[in-house]
Amino acid sequence: MEKRYKVSDQTRRAICAALRELMAQKPLEKITISEIMDACGMRRQHFYYYFSDIYDLVCWMFEEEAVSLLRRQDDLLLWQEGLLQLFEYLAENRAVCLCALESLGRGYLKRFFETDINGIVSRVVRHVVQAHGFPENPAEEDMIARFLAIAMAGIIESWLRGELRQTPEELIHMFDVMFQDYIRGVTLRLKGAPPEDGKGRNGA
Repeated sequence: MEKRYKVSDQTRRAICAALRELMAQKPLEKITISEIMDACGMRRQHFYYYFSDIYDLVCWMFEEEAVSLLRRQDDLLLWQEGLLQLFEYLAENRAVCLCALESLGRGYLKRFFETDINGIVSRVVRHVVQAHGFPENPAEEDMIARFLAIAMAGIIESWLRGELRQTPEELIHMFDVMFQDYIRGVTLRLKGAPPEDGKGRNGA
């Protein structure tokens, strides 16, 4: 069973490689399953052993190659490295990524990134709260993490499209500044917070 799984995974990657070459030449909607499988030296019907359609193939490819770079970063101290690897992947596969963005819709791949960037940001926010002894507020922490994740995903997409000229290192530094600003903001807010007994500033 294990051997059969490895062969299956290897075949999926071969199909992905064929699609990537074709996507660098023309839009996704003009690529046929027959073309992909011809490039792999396999019959057309074998495609359906692995994917339901071309869009399913594109989703799997980005899950395996791009988004997985973020999921590997369990260490809070390495989240910058995970983002840098993602930027490097996007740069090396820019034509393919742009083709996928245009074909699947502007928000489709962004949702991919938002979900997994949110996982990284949530861990960082939780670490900040615990490290500074801030009162726990899961709902607020989740909202902050989602807000930062959406912002980061949008910036990554804009960079991929060439709308931003900053280097990946500069953008990652900016993300780090966002976290630091969050820390300072929470600290200032807590210093000016009313007493925990619920009374207002006038004792009412």
